[in-house]
Amino acid sequence: MAPGSPRLLAALLGLHILAIVFALEVSVGKTNTVMALNNSDVLLPCTFTTCIGFQDLVFTWYFNSTELIYHGKIKSKASEPFLVTRNPRVEFVGSTTGKDNNISIVLKNVEFSDAGKYTCHVKNRKEKNAEHNATIFLTVVQKMVETDNTVTLIIVGVVGGLIGLLILFMLIKRVVLFIIKKTQDGKKECLVSSSGNDNTENGLAGSKAEQKAPPKA
Repeated sequence: MAPGSPRLLAALLGLHILAIVFALEVSVGKTNTVMALNNSDVLLPCTFTTCIGFQDLVFTWYFNSTELIYHGKIKSKASEPFLVTRNPRVEFVGSTTGKDNNISIVLKNVEFSDAGKYTCHVKNRKEKNAEHNATIFLTVVQKMVETDNTVTLIIVGVVGGLIGLLILFMLIKRVVLFIIKKTQDGKKECLVSSSGNDNTENGLAGSKAEQKAPPKA
């Protein structure tokens, strides 16, 4: 191995780590599923992050990986995105001049046929055309179903009651043990006092017997 090889490998490794740290990342939020009512408007969130900034950035939204529903470009951080092409029912609601690079869209008058996979794709020229995407799944329903929390509330109530009974039992146990200990200590004190009194009485009786004069002959 050549003398400079370790340094070269270290440099390449460092560049690789930097590439990972400063990599472009796209996110659709904490959950990748959205539910919407039929004939309503639904927000499809998407943000991107990059530590080295962006220039001539291109972002697109696809439905089921093939149908282009929105295409936009952003010149720089100082400018808002401008539209290239879009589906008539899609509206851009994001902003990239603030803290967050928000490229979210709203799909209007949702239909059952709109249910499926929506992909937010970003390409950053400043990062040597680095690309990244994130996917969100849309479900369209006729009406929202209210979640029945009765069983959950019952379980929580039972568990809470059991915990309360356990705490009460522990308190009663401590009180009973305290009373028993005090009672035992009192008995010990009585025994010690009684024993001392007996010894004193025996000693006094012996002294009186010794003090009596012997009978005359």
